Amino acid sequence: MVPFTLLPAVDVSVGRAARVTGGDAASEADVGDALGAARAWQRDGADWLHLVDLDAAFGRGTNASLLRAIVADVDMQVQWSGGVHHDSVLDVALASGCDRVVVSTAALHDLDWCARVISEYGPRIAIALDVRIELLDDGTPDYRLAPRGGGGSFGGLWDTIRRLDTEGCSRYVITDVSRDGSLDGPNIDLYQSVTRVTGTPVIASGGIATLADLHALARIPSTPPSDRAPDRATGRAPDRAVHSGSLPGDSTTNRTRPVLEGAIVGKALYSGRFTLPAALARVAAEPGDD
Repeated sequence: MVPFTLLPAVDVSVGRAARVTGGDAASEADVGDALGAARAWQRDGADWLHLVDLDAAFGRGTNASLLRAIVADVDMQVQWSGGVHHDSVLDVALASGCDRVVVSTAALHDLDWCARVISEYGPRIAIALDVRIELLDDGTPDYRLAPRGGGGSFGGLWDTIRRLDTEGCSRYVITDVSRDGSLDGPNIDLYQSVTRVTGTPVIASGGIATLADLHALARIPSTPPSDRAPDRATGRAPDRAVHSGSLPGDSTTNRTRPVLEGAIVGKALYSGRFTLPAALARVAAEPGDD
């Protein structure tokens, strides 16, 4: 079984760890020392850290020097995120020595630029897909991409995934923005639909509140990508049989590489809903264990 990866988050605002709800800057709350939080997640057993520059994401400044210091200090793999939608910010992030950079949803206004950085940097690049779900006049859901820092809509989720898959994107970080920091539970239907559309690895983000939420995400099966977008009448991708072999790019044999390979956890940890060691133990459980 391929491990499900948890990425505890440290979101940085004006040099401090912070949390926001629903992508709304006005909801921001201080949760302590950023470097101290990163070191705590390392002590608790994290292999990966999700490190976010909130000021860059909201277009009001940068915490790049502190993020660089955190990358240098910790002995974890680091995923850098926040406001990465042009070369100057991307170059700073890559030069920090972090393992992966999440290109922001705002960058999708220039898909040619996204294609270039995907081609140039390969697996060091993930693309953030911040999803807002709206109901059409007939009541069916419409999955639209809209960055949490504002800036309008950047098209439909399914068409964007297909384009980025064609460009060779190695990973997506997908967030239902309405659930970000909400502790209302992750959007399981969204991630199940995504796994029917793409074979590209996905990291889930938003809404996680309980250990059961994590286990539910970890148990979402891999399915082969379909040849069409989800049905507009249901908002879901077409049902397909569970994929029984390795997905493209996977070197494993006789086991399935999950499309949904991990999850970012933030507010649930900071608010004491569960501990990181308990979460790591939960997702390590074999499918079917309760």
